[in-house]
Amino acid sequence: MKKTFIIAFAVCILLVACEPVDFPTVAPVTQIPFFASDTPPPFIIPVTETPVVLPPITETLSDPFIVPVTETFTPTPTNQWWEVYFTDPLILNNPNNPVGSVEEQLIQLINSAQSSIHIASFEFNLVGVADALINAKLRGVDVRWVTDNENGLGIDANPNRGQFTRLLANGIEVKDDAGRSALMHNKFWIFDKQITWTGSTNVTVNGIYKQNNNVIVIYSPEVALIYEREWEELWTGQFGPRAPSTVNTQWTILNNTPIQVLFSPEDKVVSKLIALVRDAQTSIRFLAFSFTDYPLSQTMIERARAGVDVKGVFETFGSNSPRSELKTFWCANVPARQDRFGDIFLHHKIIIIDNSTVVTGSLNFSSNADEGNEENVIIIDNPEIAALYIQEFEKIWGEARDVAAGTFTCE
Repeated sequence: MKKTFIIAFAVCILLVACEPVDFPTVAPVTQIPFFASDTPPPFIIPVTETPVVLPPITETLSDPFIVPVTETFTPTPTNQWWEVYFTDPLILNNPNNPVGSVEEQLIQLINSAQSSIHIASFEFNLVGVADALINAKLRGVDVRWVTDNENGLGIDANPNRGQFTRLLANGIEVKDDAGRSALMHNKFWIFDKQITWTGSTNVTVNGIYKQNNNVIVIYSPEVALIYEREWEELWTGQFGPRAPSTVNTQWTILNNTPIQVLFSPEDKVVSKLIALVRDAQTSIRFLAFSFTDYPLSQTMIERARAGVDVKGVFETFGSNSPRSELKTFWCANVPARQDRFGDIFLHHKIIIIDNSTVVTGSLNFSSNADEGNEENVIIIDNPEIAALYIQEFEKIWGEARDVAAGTFTCE
């Protein structure tokens, strides 16, 4: 089977919903790790040269990079180079006992770190994670954190916060994005320059115990180096669209799986996602906390009209906004639902294409996320990984609600 995988993208969007502030009450979560199995994926990616991460450059690719797929590959048990986790707030509901949770998995990585833990994460209030980071610092690990000013250090004195203050008191350096109006909205952690943790999950009570979120962990120094270089930019105060873009070196192939990493605003992420979506041949699935980008929604609708099976779930509160693209899908008769709403809500930022390519990360599908915020996106072409994200989609789709008749007036 021959398929294409686009490794360069760019976009524009119209609005980003700020992440909600944590509340003291929590709801359940079950997070079960999924490991690469012995099931052979249907292809290998032949390459003619070894992908490497080059020194920083400022130019971006104007055209998508396409990798042909032609062969087969059977992984061995030692090929467990990735893990995927999903929060499940219907099952675990006690942040004071995080056994089995995404928080527990993160603490295990912190406890295993030997040399460095470099963090770019939007907000924070988990006591157990703070304890683990302080212990890591005490045993000599270089622990440093870049956060948002308004939603990180700026609210640390509020009730149910204070964990950044504890880190600082124990010698852990924490910086914010220096009063920018845009958000430092990233959610990635790099351990020992070998392991990368990313996805949609804020390291908060809400993020892990009250929201539907995802995490992907990649065991790869090549991928870690891509994120480490971005982290160094943030740490040295290089924010916004003028930060250097190294998009044409932000890719690698691991065990025959193409991986592309994108950072906004410098990489013009949404237009690249549009290029990726435009190449969909059989199916598109999405889960969106905030989806206000009209060009992206129109591209999905165009693919639906061309016979591609398109479905998506919107978070209810945000999708009731007049800027949400839910109306666009509904008026085009493309299946779209709203999440269950209430104490638990959808916080994913996921697109799954042709049951093979997964887009995830911190970026909401909006212009603010694309043009102003600091965001990260990872794109992985791997049917085994995609199957797990499809499973999460089907669960949330089954819990979601159809848009009520008469909700929208279509012109």
